[in-house]
Amino acid sequence: MPAIGTEPTGSGARFGQLFATKPYSLLVQQASAREDALKRSLGAVDLIMLGVGAIIGVGIFVLTGQAAAKYAGPAIVLSFLLAGFACAFSSLCYSEMAAMIPIAGSAYTYSYATMGELVAWIIGWDLILEYSLAGALVSVGWSGYIVSLLRDFGVDLPRSLTTAPYVYDTTVHAWQATGSIINLPAAAIIALITLLLVIGIRESATVATALVFVKVAVVLIFIAVGALFFRPENWHPFLPPNAGTFGHFGWSGVLRGAGVVFVAYIGFDAVSTAAQETRNPPRDMPVGILGSLAVCAVLYVLVAGVLTGIVPYTSLDVPDPIAVGINATGIGWLGVVVKVGALAGLSSVILVMLMGQPRILWSMAVDGLLPGRFATVHPRFRTPHVTTLVTGTVVAIAGSLLPIDVLAELQSIGTLLAFILVCGGVWVLRHTRPDLPRPFKAPWVPVVPLLGMVTCLYLMYGLPPETWWRLTVWMAVGLVVYFTYGRRKSRLRAAA
Repeated sequence: MPAIGTEPTGSGARFGQLFATKPYSLLVQQASAREDALKRSLGAVDLIMLGVGAIIGVGIFVLTGQAAAKYAGPAIVLSFLLAGFACAFSSLCYSEMAAMIPIAGSAYTYSYATMGELVAWIIGWDLILEYSLAGALVSVGWSGYIVSLLRDFGVDLPRSLTTAPYVYDTTVHAWQATGSIINLPAAAIIALITLLLVIGIRESATVATALVFVKVAVVLIFIAVGALFFRPENWHPFLPPNAGTFGHFGWSGVLRGAGVVFVAYIGFDAVSTAAQETRNPPRDMPVGILGSLAVCAVLYVLVAGVLTGIVPYTSLDVPDPIAVGINATGIGWLGVVVKVGALAGLSSVILVMLMGQPRILWSMAVDGLLPGRFATVHPRFRTPHVTTLVTGTVVAIAGSLLPIDVLAELQSIGTLLAFILVCGGVWVLRHTRPDLPRPFKAPWVPVVPLLGMVTCLYLMYGLPPETWWRLTVWMAVGLVVYFTYGRRKSRLRAAA
């Protein structure tokens, strides 16, 4: 394999151009040239808070109940452990890449530096799916909790304005109408957070930090109080027998549950998108990525265990499972507190997801793979306002129209694909450019990258076939866009 920044010659040159990598020296130059484009104002604590803000939210407040009721039962605890195990390998690889290549763009930038422009485009297109659906997914959960909270105060919003108009029935493999029109609260929270992100990264990080403190406090209260109402009979059987099809309980259900809740851990991925707005990326990025993952993995397992012990797992197939658990305790005031904490937690997740997506689009536009308008930075706020507004609009539409299970499965498979490519990139770069400075090095290479790729691929295998088809269609559309626009406009190709 040629060294980074070189291209093959002869008859294979045209094919080789598709895999032309961005030289490391060019990455450094771009980081210097863009130094003033995005404001460097984040430290290690900010990054940990951003990571916790993204991780603690959808997994605890939404997906725990969904995955327990449909796939794993009380053994959802094992699903969270399996997903966290896979994330540990990927997070080490992300930490090495983020410290070595501190440029906005996350896995897109890393892939460009290791496996070439075509692979970078594929992963960038995949990340658009991942982050957009993450924001949409969490907005649906947020809608469920605000509806439940308002109901506690005597305000009952009509179902026609608070749920998706269609759901996908996996038993008959068809979409079915729900009688609803739109999920209006989901769209509203996306619009509000989009405006906040346009105003500035520092302001957004401050809000995220405040929300993190609120939701972590509420999660700890839920664990402490909920443990007092734990009923052992709800854990029998801990691993419900398989229902006759793959993924519906039994060990295959644990696997599918892990694939679905994997999306709950992607906060450390979002941390890496803020590399170019971090004061000391080589030091702070690994701390933010690994620190946020460690804190959240412990909390996920504890909450999943307590929740499935309070109420039977069969009653948790709702957008607001924590609210169901608290209501079962009969402590009215605690229900209000937990629901407010859930709203804060989900809001912070939406904020971090909507912060990451525009910066990926911004980096792709700077490289010429997307229209130059996407590379615009607001003259006053110094934020990528165009891509932020575009992202907010698309996510609001998705959150207001799509059901939560479809959003969760699609986002999970997109995330897993991104992690596989980053793990592979670390291994490739160790061989092709061992001379590059690495402020943080993932241990036991190639064992760690290989384990990261294998575990992620294993979790992808457990996802429904429909999810694979949807990913295939999305990636096919992306390749059409690349070969009709991105490849012709590529700045790296133009400079060759």
